[in-house]
Amino acid sequence: MSLIYVLNGPNLNLLGKRQPHIYGHETLADIERDCRALATSLGLEMRFHQSNREYELIDWVHEARETASGIVINPAAFTHTSVAILDALSAFDHPIIEVHISNVHKREEFRHHSYISPIASGVIAGFGTQGYQLAIRRLATLIGQTKA
Repeated sequence: MSLIYVLNGPNLNLLGKRQPHIYGHETLADIERDCRALATSLGLEMRFHQSNREYELIDWVHEARETASGIVINPAAFTHTSVAILDALSAFDHPIIEVHISNVHKREEFRHHSYISPIASGVIAGFGTQGYQLAIRRLATLIGQTKA
């Protein structure tokens, strides 16, 4: 069974409470539940983490280097600021899917730049929380777990 990591950056712990007109009413627990169900149905093992601390995300990427076949990451605000997360992900030799709940290209100009996109196997933005499920399905295909 292939292991994947689903990593979430700052403020995503506030989903369902913070700016629901942008991010919707689902909570991070709802997303985790749905991701876990999908991963199981695809024969994947999943580790799901969220942190407001850059170093914790980096540590999980380092951990994934040794154990995982792929990463789904919503770096949130770190998307636009973190060379350190970029460097950690650059050392990961498997597929990476970048996810954003909102369409970052319809938002403030500073959100249009991602440090992560150039190394990602794919980027999903603007599909709400369904973007996570799309990312997991794509990751499963890229790692040869399924033809879904």
